[in-house]
Amino acid sequence: MKKVILSFLVLIASLQLNAQSKTGTIDTDFILSKMPELTKVQEDLKAYNSKLEGDLKIKVDEYQVKVKEYQEKVTSFTEPIKKTKQEEIIGLEDDIAKFRQNGAQLVQLQQNKLLQPLYQKIGKALEEIAKAESYTQVFTITTSGLAYIDPNYDLTKKVMTKLGIKIEEPKK
Repeated sequence: MKKVILSFLVLIASLQLNAQSKTGTIDTDFILSKMPELTKVQEDLKAYNSKLEGDLKIKVDEYQVKVKEYQEKVTSFTEPIKKTKQEEIIGLEDDIAKFRQNGAQLVQLQQNKLLQPLYQKIGKALEEIAKAESYTQVFTITTSGLAYIDPNYDLTKKVMTKLGIKIEEPKK
């Protein structure tokens, strides 16, 4: 009976040793801010934003032309034509309002689309390091709210090195 209990305790102890995990951290936003590809993403995003602003200006200019035309000729319009022109102007106002509301969302979607390949690149490098060094979990520093992090388990610099990003040492 003692041999069975002793064997059982040894089994449990060995399972616990095997079940231990290695946890690390990474600051993906910091890595992203140092990636040279970010400049191109920012330029593309600025160009996209300019295009949206141009599209909005076209809509506003069209609206202003219609309003001016309506104000100049309102006395010569019959009631049905006046009503049609008013509805047309209201439709343009609604279109401009919707475009402004959706503009911020469109910019955010475009930003996500442009940044996705960079985050995938970071993720791939992290995965390779985590597998090579037997990490079972890696937390993102910027969103985890961790109170303490042992710098020995921060993989940020290793991922930056793997991606070929120069690590600037803080000036003392």
